[in-house]
Amino acid sequence: MTTVILRPNESQDQLLKRFRKKVAKSGILSTVRRKRWFVSKSELRRIQRKKSIRRLKRRQRKIDARTRE
Repeated sequence: MTTVILRPNESQDQLLKRFRKKVAKSGILSTVRRKRWFVSKSELRRIQRKKSIRRLKRRQRKIDARTRE
């Protein structure tokens, strides 16, 4: 549970900004979005494999770009 206590002489906008930063840093929103719908284990593995392939291709492109220079 993310909580934020109002500091002396702090505006509501500053308090809200601090709260949003805490929520973003804790990863609550990404967890909620991920768990919004049920995803079977096989589907999850397929998604992870796809992400892995994209990540490897991206790294390879960076390495290729460096060797061309």
